[in-house]
Order: sequence, then structure tokens, then C-alpha cells
Amino acid sequence: MQGGSLIAVDGESLTIMDVVQVSRNYEKVSLSRDAVKGMEMSRKAVLEILSSGGLAYGINTGFGDLASVVIPEKELLDLQRNLVRSHRAGIGESLGEEHVRASMLLRANSLAKGHSGIRVLVVETLLEMLNKGVHPVVPEIGSVGASGDLAPLAHIAAVAMGEGQCSLDGKVMTGGAGMKQAGIEPLRLEPKEGVALINGTSVMTGMACLIVHDSLNLVKAAQIAASMSFEALKSSPQPFDDRLGKVRPHKGQVTCARNMLRLLKGSEIIPSHEDCPNVQDAYTIRCIPQVIGPVMDAIDYARGIIETEMNSATDNPLVFPETGESISGGNFHGQPIAMAMDHLSLAVCVLGSFSERRIARLVDSHLSGLPPFLTEKSGTHSGYMMAQCTAAALASENKTLAHPASADSIPTSAGQEDFVSMGMWAARKAVLAVGNARNIVAIELLCAAQGLEFLKPLKPGKGALAAYNLIRRDVDRLDDDRPLTADVERLAALVEEGTINTEVEKQAGKLAR
Repeated sequence: MQGGSLIAVDGESLTIMDVVQVSRNYEKVSLSRDAVKGMEMSRKAVLEILSSGGLAYGINTGFGDLASVVIPEKELLDLQRNLVRSHRAGIGESLGEEHVRASMLLRANSLAKGHSGIRVLVVETLLEMLNKGVHPVVPEIGSVGASGDLAPLAHIAAVAMGEGQCSLDGKVMTGGAGMKQAGIEPLRLEPKEGVALINGTSVMTGMACLIVHDSLNLVKAAQIAASMSFEALKSSPQPFDDRLGKVRPHKGQVTCARNMLRLLKGSEIIPSHEDCPNVQDAYTIRCIPQVIGPVMDAIDYARGIIETEMNSATDNPLVFPETGESISGGNFHGQPIAMAMDHLSLAVCVLGSFSERRIARLVDSHLSGLPPFLTEKSGTHSGYMMAQCTAAALASENKTLAHPASADSIPTSAGQEDFVSMGMWAARKAVLAVGNARNIVAIELLCAAQGLEFLKPLKPGKGALAAYNLIRRDVDRLDDDRPLTADVERLAALVEEGTINTEVEKQAGKLAR
């Protein structure tokens, strides 16, 4: 939630937009006073467990298959430090800075919920690292999403301890050097704090927050692109009649149909072909609400899961100060996030494939009635022939990425962790799938804008026209062949930033979601 000029971390009210603001826009963060009280109570409960001589998993026992090993009091600090060191086992390319920042914020937020039994100082250190730009170097491979994201979180925790590697002001250095340069005192972990830092779903969930945000931008842009293709292909708006949604009232379908009518309002092209003998349009036009609608529903489902997870306590064991109990459970398991991200990957795969089919229709003169490959100089010029080829390649790649990561499991930790979620891979491949679909939608915007050139002086509806005008500010009409990569990249950036949605909504009104 917003706390003055800062985003206040309290374990209860963080939003997806808060995560976007912190991870991408470097918004400052603070710890709420209410969260401090809860954390102090749970820390007191941990200290009482230790002073009483009782046993609690991860506090004075080993971890995983070593849970039955009792740790002597004099070795409790070594236990936490060694846990973090041993779990730094990730490999591969480093996660992007925005994903690391999102992960750090969500780890701090989960710990601030007051059920992790750690000192307030631990969360304050994570937040100070965010505010001063100390970004741990986190390899992307190593989590199976079982006890959460153990390996990636260990790489983050290591820097908080003054170990590992980090980047600061764009320079990679040791964690110790980064913390010193930023003026942050490294943590000396006390009982329960190492396991609390690395045991949880914060990396996959942090990535998922950004994925959901980007998907919401994408599905709006996809409807805008579809409206432009609809106009360029001189299609009938009859399938968007509200009565169809009343007798099949799926939320996404109804919402999408209404959005399409909003985008097409004021069209001069639609009345120009009212007497056309064509009875029905192809499915990629006629079934826009029935295909994009379920994509909207899938994104909405994923958003609900992530909004719950980001404000949840996900380490183990969890401490309940009101009774003084430490309960060992499975809140660290990433299954909810894994399945949500798999569903989202499938949804954007469908969205991209649907868009690619309209692109193919636009460039095919036999289906579109437009010049071949959207160029009047076909033969000596290839027009948008290869744009459709690129869209096909992206759509095909997404079909592979749509395979569910959560359908897989492989036992770890000597069989103690015998069913894992693969949530981290589900999130990572969702990032790829959304990026691919975004580029496909950008190609549809490019081709549809070119298609509208051949229907002038007739103008499309307010929404489609606003999109066309924005596109033409950045990308010229294609008269002679030119490299298309830069054009696609410009439009993909407009989709990613939400700029095209904002400009269209200024003219056509807010698109519902």
C-alpha cells in the first residue's frame, strides 16, 4: 500500500502495482509500524522456545532429511549461516534486475507478516538494500519450487550477510563490497533467520507479479489490434451483439465483446460494406470474444492467486505468537503459483496464435481483398511476407512453452521433498511466452495499420483510429521494402509500456477487464 511518498511493507496489503513500482521504477519502501509490532511478538516466541529447551524444526534442528538432527546451542548461529551458504547452488544466466527487486520486496513483505520469528532488522536490511540499489546476482536455475525458491533466495540472503555477489550502480562486485559501499551493515544471522530468508515462494511470485501486470497490458493491446484487423478486413460487428453474451454469460466473453464495440464506435468502414454478400466472417474475427474472453478470464485467475500469495507467510516453520507455537507445515510449496503461471502461459499462447492467424489473413490477398502481402508493389517487393513468418515462429515457440511445468515433479532432499511444484520454471517460461505473444500482437498492429491504408479515406472506429494514429507517429506506412525488425520492436515497446492502451482509452473510453 502507499504510505506517503513510500510504499509501506506490512505483510498484508502489497499490490501488484506496488511491486511494479518498486521493481521497475525504483520506488522507495519502508516498514510499517504495525508490522514491527507483529514481528517483535513472533521473535519473542522463538526466543522462548529456545530458552525452554524445546525442539522446533529449522530453529534448533537440521533441515530437510536432517530434521531429526538436534543442533547444540553453541552451533545455532553456524546452522543459519551454513544453510545459506550451502543453498547457494544456482547456475545459469542471472535473473534480471527487476525480477531480483520484486523477489526481495516480496520476501520482506512475507517476513513482515509477523509469523517468521525473526528480528525486525532482517526486513529492514532487505528494504535498505532495495532503497540503495544493492541487487544480488541470482542465477535463474536451481529452484524446483518445493521449499519455495531455496537456491535463488539463498543468493539474495548471502548478499544481506555480506557474501555472494551483487550489482551496485551497474557494477558487479562482492556482496561485502556492495554492502559497504552502500553503507549497510551486513546481517549476522541468528536462530530461525537463515531458514526464514530462503524458505518461501518470493522469487517465483515476484516474477509472477510482473507477468500478470504485463499480461493485463497485453490482452488490452490484443483487443485493440483485433479491432484494427477487423476494420481492415471489412468484417461484421454482429458477433459482438450483447444478446449473445447474455445467453452464454462468461465474464471474459461479455467484457471482450463490449470492448470491441467500444473500439469500433464511429467507424466509417463498417457502414460501407453493410450490403456485402458475405454471411459470416472467419473464426479469428467472428469468435474474438469467445477466444480473447477466456484469455482474460485466465489472467484474472492468475492475478487472484498472485495477489493472495504475495501477502502470505510462506516459510517454515511458522510462528504463532498468540499461542507461542511453532508449526511446521507446507506453506512454502509453490503449487498455486506454478499452476497459475502454467495457465497464464497457455492463455498467452492462445492469444498469440489467434493474433497470428489474423496476420496471415491480412497478408493473403485471396482472403483479405487487400494487396498481396499488404504492398501495392508485390513481386518486386515482399511487403509484410516475413512479418507473418516471424509471427508464426513466435506462435510455434509458445506452443512448446504452453506445456505445463507443474505437470512435472522430481524428488529432492533424499526423498523428503518428494513432490515439487516446478513453480520457478513455470514463471520463467511465462516470461518468455508473454514476450513472444507481445511481439506477435505488435506485428498484428503493424500489419493492420498497413491494411487500413488501403481503405482510405474511410476511417475506422475511434479506438482503432487512435491506435493507427499512434502507430504512424513511430512507424511510417510501408511503400517500399525496408527491414521490419525495428518497426516490430517499436510497437512491442508501446504494448509493453501500456502506451497504446492509454492513448486508445483517451479517445474510445476505458476498456474493461
